[in-house]
Amino acid sequence: MNADDLHAVMVRDLRALAREVSAYPSDALLWQEMPGITNTGGNLALHLAGNVRHFFGAVLGASGWVRDREREFNARGIARAVVVAEIELAIAEVDRVIPALGAATLAAPFPVEVLGRRLPTARFLMHLCSHFAYHLGQIDYHRRIVAPASGTAGTMSLTEL
Repeated sequence: MNADDLHAVMVRDLRALAREVSAYPSDALLWQEMPGITNTGGNLALHLAGNVRHFFGAVLGASGWVRDREREFNARGIARAVVVAEIELAIAEVDRVIPALGAATLAAPFPVEVLGRRLPTARFLMHLCSHFAYHLGQIDYHRRIVAPASGTAGTMSLTEL
């Protein structure tokens, strides 16, 4: 993995996340709780934006931004436009930080321990991509459950890579 590949995947997936959030027919449906589903689409979207802003922006890019993980999972009723604005901030962090990652940084241990592990940066960033895709799929299914007629949002498009 190199920085260009990582950048292409992260920007594609963040744009897909913004489309998913925008594809909910109403702000209320973004936050609709469903039996058997732990998180709403809104909570997962905030979680993904926060995750990117924390690990890419704050940790690798020294932005100084402080994550509020509890808010990511407890917020309710935030307008779709506000959630999309948070995703746009995450895209800006990816655009700022990833192109500056060289081979030495990617091979070095990630700057902080995560869940008791200290992985090489490239491996941890691949994990973040996989984590992102997992939750992006959950958001797509949540949206299709709460709004069956909302159709596709065009996630995971190869043409965007």
